[in-house]
Amino acid sequence: MDLTTIIGLLAAWILVIGGMAAGGNIGAYVDFPSVLITGGGTFGAIIVSFPIDILRAVGGTIKTAFVSHDPDLLAMVQTIVSFAEKARREGLLALENDLAELSDEFLRKSIQLVVDGTDPELVKAILDTEIGILENRHAGNKAVFDTMAELAPAYGMIGTLIGLIAMLGDLEDVSKLGPGMAVALITTMYGSMLANVFAIPIAKKLAARSGKEIVSMELMVEGILAIQAGENPRIVEEKLKVFLPPKLRERLGKKGEE
Repeated sequence: MDLTTIIGLLAAWILVIGGMAAGGNIGAYVDFPSVLITGGGTFGAIIVSFPIDILRAVGGTIKTAFVSHDPDLLAMVQTIVSFAEKARREGLLALENDLAELSDEFLRKSIQLVVDGTDPELVKAILDTEIGILENRHAGNKAVFDTMAELAPAYGMIGTLIGLIAMLGDLEDVSKLGPGMAVALITTMYGSMLANVFAIPIAKKLAARSGKEIVSMELMVEGILAIQAGENPRIVEEKLKVFLPPKLRERLGKKGEE
């Protein structure tokens, strides 16, 4: 589980709701019609905005934000360098024996293309296309939450306008103006909370997850093409180091000295 997502969302909701409770009666912030207008309007508009295949994937997309599967870039570099050393000693065909042990499907496919003797330009084109399709799919999933962040405050404002119209329609009883205004503003609060305490944070976490996965795939492409070109394992390692943050580069250097 990704503790940063869980702790962050819990902290945001608990502190916001705690602030409401500290300010007075928490029941004053609860209004069922406002929930229907803000929540129902937002989710209805999202259903209109996206095709069914993206909507079906929303559950899995949310799970991605809560489950940590960040690629181990350091281990990946070490694996590819070891493949470069083996290919240098025994030839590219020797890498086929290691395919069954690889858990990463993209890396396994990359090596299989090289072992099969595919032209380097075609290998790069195939792998780049797969990365592009994955990036587009991630962007489509993230767009659901970006759209939610845009629509929720708007439907909150619509609810506020509906409440104000109802309130202004009955100005004879001045004592009802204050409570009526409070209820009218609740929908704006609901919309802002849905956007800022859920949709936007989830969208940003998905973007971070996608970015890391794309970097790991680009690292693999660079390494596999270098192996196919018969480059020295040390050169392969230096090429792949650029994908690592400074701390991981230091750890890679220490392992190389051992």
